[in-house]
Amino acid sequence: MQVYQALILGIVQGLTELLPISSSAHLNIIPWMFGWINEPGFEEAFKGFDVALHFGTLLAIAIFFFKDWLGLIKGGYEQVVNKKKSTEGRMFWYIVLATIPGGIIGFILDKFLEDALTKPLIIAIALIVMGIILYIVDQKAKKIIDYENMTLKQTFLIGLSQALAFIPGVSRSGVTMTTARAMGVKRESAAKYSFMLSAPIVLAATAFKAKDFIFNLPFFIGVIASFIVGIFVIKFLLNYLKKGSFKGFAIYRVILGIVIIAMFFIKG
Repeated sequence: MQVYQALILGIVQGLTELLPISSSAHLNIIPWMFGWINEPGFEEAFKGFDVALHFGTLLAIAIFFFKDWLGLIKGGYEQVVNKKKSTEGRMFWYIVLATIPGGIIGFILDKFLEDALTKPLIIAIALIVMGIILYIVDQKAKKIIDYENMTLKQTFLIGLSQALAFIPGVSRSGVTMTTARAMGVKRESAAKYSFMLSAPIVLAATAFKAKDFIFNLPFFIGVIASFIVGIFVIKFLLNYLKKGSFKGFAIYRVILGIVIIAMFFIKG
């Protein structure tokens, strides 16, 4: 893998992992669009590289929400050890419980269906369908629940929806934000919870696939790029969703899906 390819993929990961437009779709489609996948050694070098890029955005989430994570971990500890109840402690255990089912189901499905679901047409259809669902749900949903007031049922269902993220094109942030909006969670709160919820699963995936990492210059360029871009994207999205909607992201998904379908038939 060339340095410029790693840089491009790192930037793309930073942009698309944290926006509801599917990083896995973009990371699979870009090498296909530009013919990189046919270059000698690229496919082998790419194995595990996508997870490394996810580690870059994980670092962005960890640092951006550093104070939040400290509060969550402290609250979770005190709730168990000192029986001291707090919003932070409650949200910590909600995140833990919400991570388990989505992580297990997603891991099983990804393990057995990963190769079958990375086809351009499958990705295109997932982008379009999820884009339409995101738009409809976001427009019709009420905006009444803040991050701090989410219930166990809501957080659990949002966590369960992560299992669908194993399909490239669905998007982990896209499906979790859509599920949150369907239950009346405010847009900014839906985005924040989606970011926090993604951290444990991405960390587990990083540890599981670390053996496939190739620690060379492209690796570090890609991870650093995804980290830096990820920081800016988190800040942008949280500020944007205070007044904006998911409409633009839904439209982008549909357009990208149509472009992929057109290119599929053109390329033969």
